[in-house]
Amino acid sequence: MALPVDSDFQMNGIVPTQDKYRAASVLVPIVNRTPDITILLTQRTEDMPSHAGQVAFPGGRRQENDADAVATALRETEEEVGLDRKFVDVIGSYDLYRTGTGYEITPVVGIVTPGFTTRADPREVADVFEVPLDHFLDAGNHRIDSRMAQGRERRFYAMPYGQRYIWGATAGMLKNLQFILTA
Repeated sequence: MALPVDSDFQMNGIVPTQDKYRAASVLVPIVNRTPDITILLTQRTEDMPSHAGQVAFPGGRRQENDADAVATALRETEEEVGLDRKFVDVIGSYDLYRTGTGYEITPVVGIVTPGFTTRADPREVADVFEVPLDHFLDAGNHRIDSRMAQGRERRFYAMPYGQRYIWGATAGMLKNLQFILTA
């Protein structure tokens, strides 16, 4: 079963020229709330050197001492939002997602038990918030937007929610999650 989108390049008909990508992982935190299951997301600070102000999953680059993609996702989540891994039951991961910024991201899915607290790292995270999973499962909330970048139109998924503009790699990975969960 091929996922709908595997990279920032796919929707734009670009063949990636990079031979090597930097390994990264994100946690796709599915919060087991009653009655509405949610996805926990972050809003990056406006002064980040890359992806400033964007909505993202908690996560980041793999470090040498990380045993695997899961270890990276859990470590980065603890660092960025203070979510203790004892609240996360990792259930697996899905296909890698490549970005135009040179990352090969492993989305690691974890079921998060309520009762946790978050503490945003003010250097990286402006806000931690949750969106109902149903919002992302409804294809009516998915759209394709575009912007001019490096002299050409760049198309990408977007899934706005209220005042939050969820787009790019995060929306692409959410599109893939929707595809898996509704197939």
